[in-house]
Amino acid sequence: MFGALEAGGTKFVCGIGTGPADLKTQQFPTTTPAATLAGVVDFFKNSAGERLQAVGIGSFGPVDLHPSSPTFGHITSTPKPGWQDFDLAGTLGRALKVPVRFETDVNASVLAETRWGAAQGLRNVVYLTIGTGVGGGVLVHGSLIHGLVHPEIGHLHIPHDFSRDPFPGICPYHGDCLEGLTCGPAMQARWGEPASSLPPDHPAWELEAHYLALGLVNLTVTLSPQRIILGGGVMQQSKIFGQLRREFARILNRYVRHPAVTSQLDEFIQPPGLGNQSGVLGGIVLAEEAHLCATLEQYAGSPKAQA
Repeated sequence: MFGALEAGGTKFVCGIGTGPADLKTQQFPTTTPAATLAGVVDFFKNSAGERLQAVGIGSFGPVDLHPSSPTFGHITSTPKPGWQDFDLAGTLGRALKVPVRFETDVNASVLAETRWGAAQGLRNVVYLTIGTGVGGGVLVHGSLIHGLVHPEIGHLHIPHDFSRDPFPGICPYHGDCLEGLTCGPAMQARWGEPASSLPPDHPAWELEAHYLALGLVNLTVTLSPQRIILGGGVMQQSKIFGQLRREFARILNRYVRHPAVTSQLDEFIQPPGLGNQSGVLGGIVLAEEAHLCATLEQYAGSPKAQA
């Protein structure tokens, strides 16, 4: 029995199980760390108890993913009030007394999509979420990218034609970066209503597709992924995928000569195969890895292994 936590800025989604077939979930609003984690801990204790073997966390960020760092497992410089420098992985691990694996929410999502979803069998994949913010997880040769920190795709700088779109963007750090122009709050600030209430023929979607296509072209020519998956609340408007693919093809202009981006864009740019469960199912994958690592470490320290 594995536990999963998708820690978001709006809600925390908890799950137990071993995969999509037996996943059971419950969600809690993201309030203060103490109140939110109390609900999470109670869920795992009451739902799994002693059967719980490990927990995987996919968290909103920025986060510290370096195991040797004194702040490993912490949410770091988030603008979310009360959550700056909070030890999420350590707090949950101590409360449940099980191994914990910690990742970004979008890295967890890309793991789930390659295991059970829209990117099964692929080893080079980008997952983007376009919602309250814009985040990206990247799998290269089957491994998640961990470098200086972790990918911050939402803060790509893209061309911004102020004569076409005078909106300055909402990112508190960069103004009109990809996130500052395309996230849900940016759409609401620009158009005066949330993306979910904008009709399919609203000019918002053509502009949104243009900006997202610019970001996806940059990712394609730098990372050369086999597939790009886009989730999040903004992408619930299904018409945008067709607009986005057409704009992507126009901007790329057949520079990359591969069928995936010349004649198979419906497969190359896709919504998540797991719907809104990619993040929490990614937590299940992370929990499996945490359990395996703990088992191997325990065996390595046993008399049998040492003999």
